[in-house]
Amino acid sequence: MKTTDLFIKALENEGVEYIFGIPGEENLDFLDSLQHSSIKLILTRHEQGAGFMAATYGRLTGKPGVCLATLGPGATNFVTPAAYAQLGGMPMLMITGQKPIKESKQGQFQIVDIVDMMRPITKFTKQVVHGNNMASIVREAFRVAMEERPGAVHIELPEDIAAEEADDHIYRVAVTRRPDADSHAIENAVEMIKSAKMPLLLIGAGANRKRSSKALTKFIEKTGIPFFNTQMGKGVIDERHKSYLGTAALSDHDFLHCAIDRADLIINVGHDVIEKPPFFMKDDGPEVIHVNFSPAQIDPVYFPQLDVVGDIATSIHRLCEALDPQDHWDFSYFYRVKEEVKTRLSKYSDDERFPILPQSAVHIIREELDEDGILTLDNGVYKVWFARNYPCYQNNSLLLDNALATMGAGLPSAMLAKLINPDRKVISVCGDGGFMMNSQEMETAVRLGLDMVVIILNDSAYGMIKWKQEGMGFNNFGLDYNNPDFVKYAESYGATGHRPTSHIEFRKVLAQALDSKGVHLIDLAVDYSLNHSILNEGLKEKICIL
Repeated sequence: MKTTDLFIKALENEGVEYIFGIPGEENLDFLDSLQHSSIKLILTRHEQGAGFMAATYGRLTGKPGVCLATLGPGATNFVTPAAYAQLGGMPMLMITGQKPIKESKQGQFQIVDIVDMMRPITKFTKQVVHGNNMASIVREAFRVAMEERPGAVHIELPEDIAAEEADDHIYRVAVTRRPDADSHAIENAVEMIKSAKMPLLLIGAGANRKRSSKALTKFIEKTGIPFFNTQMGKGVIDERHKSYLGTAALSDHDFLHCAIDRADLIINVGHDVIEKPPFFMKDDGPEVIHVNFSPAQIDPVYFPQLDVVGDIATSIHRLCEALDPQDHWDFSYFYRVKEEVKTRLSKYSDDERFPILPQSAVHIIREELDEDGILTLDNGVYKVWFARNYPCYQNNSLLLDNALATMGAGLPSAMLAKLINPDRKVISVCGDGGFMMNSQEMETAVRLGLDMVVIILNDSAYGMIKWKQEGMGFNNFGLDYNNPDFVKYAESYGATGHRPTSHIEFRKVLAQALDSKGVHLIDLAVDYSLNHSILNEGLKEKICIL
C-alpha cells in the first residue's frame, strides 16, 4: 500500500478520532488517504488553533491529539502549541510535510530543518525516510507521547516518501504498566506523616488523572488531612469538600500561605517545577514529601526531603492503607485560615459596579454554569482571580495553562472541549488581547456547529503586564490599544454578539447564551483598577490570624 495509507491505518490503530490542521501541497497524498478513513479532519484557520485543539484533546482524554501542517511556515506555526503541550504535560502528535528528500527541483524554497527545530520542545521528533518504517514510528511516537510525563511528539513525512509503496504491517498497541514506588519510600513517608503535627496535602497538575482523583479522595476522607491545590490541580478533588482550604494562585503572600507557613509537613502530590510555584520552600519551612511519577527537579524554591516515585494513584492508595488519623494532629488553625480565605474571596463578588470587577464576573459565571460545565481560560490577570475565586467540582472542568501560560489558546481549547463533550456547557473566557491572537477560529467554531459561549474581558490593554508594571513602580506606558467592535466581529462570522451594560444584564445575557444554540460572544467591559491595591499592596500587608 501507499505510505500514507499505512500512516492512516497506523493512526486508526491508535484510536485517533480527529486530525486538526491546515494541509499544504506536501500533505496531498496524506489527505487523499485520509478521505477514506473513519478519522475526521477538522480544518482550522491557523496552525496554532489546530495545535491547541490537539493538545487539549490530549489533556482531556489522555490520548495524543493529532494535528497536521505543511512544511516551512505551516510547521513553524506549531512551535507555540508544541511548547504548550510539552510544558503542560499534554500528549500530542504533530505531523508536518516536507519537500522530496531523494530529488527536488525547488532548491531550498520553504526549507527549514523542522526536525531539529522541534528537538528542544518535544519528547520525540523524526523524519520518515522509508515507507516501511512508518508504522513503527507511529507506534513509538504514541508510546513516548503518553509515557509519563506526557508531552509533544513530531513526525515529518516528505512528499516523495508519502507516495512510495510500503509493506502492510501494523504494531499491536501494548499496555504499559507504570512502576510502583519503592516500599522503603512509602514507609518513610508514612513515618513522616505520622510524626507531623500539622500536615497539609498539596495537589498539583500531575495528579489530574481520574485514578489519582479517586485515590486522593479516599486518602482525604480516611485521614482528614486538609488540602489545597495549584492552579492546574483545581478540580482533582471537589472544592466543596470540607477539607479544602483554597488554591495557591500566587506564589507567596496570599491568605492561604498563612496555613502553608504554619504547616510542618506538606505532602506534595503531582507538582512539577514547570508550573508556577504554589509556595516557596525555605530551610526553616515545612518539610516536603514529593509524590509523583518521576523524582523532584530541584531548584532554589523546591528541594523536597523525600521522593515517592511511581504511579501516583498507587502510591496514594498505599499511603492511605498505612495511615490512620493521629491524635496529635491539629488542623484547627488551618480551618480558621479557611474561614478567613472564604471571607476575603467573597469580598466584591456581589459588587454591582460596571465595568464589572473580575471578582464579580467570576461569581456570576460560577453561578450560571452547570456543575459539570467546562470553563477554559486564555492568559491574563483574570486567571489569578479565577484560580482564587472559582470553585471547581470536577477534574478538568477549569482548563487553564500555568506552565507555558500562552495567550491565544483559550478559544481553541474551549472548541475542543465542546467537540468531545457535546452534552456539557462550555464557556471560554479570554482577555481582549489573547482573544485577538486566534480570533479567526470563531469561523471554525461556527462551521462545526458548536454551542458555546465566548466571554471577552475587555479593558483595551494588556492588563496582566499593566498590573505588573504598576506593582514594580513603573509609569503606565506602552500597553494600551484599540479594539474592533466585537459584537459586529462575532456577527461577521455568523455568531451572535452581546454587549451588556450592567452587572444584571451580564447575568441575564450569559444565562440566555448558555441555553441557546450556536456560538455566542459577550463583550464584557472589565475594571481592573483594584488589582494593585488588593494583590500587591493589600496581601503584602496582611497579618496572619493567631
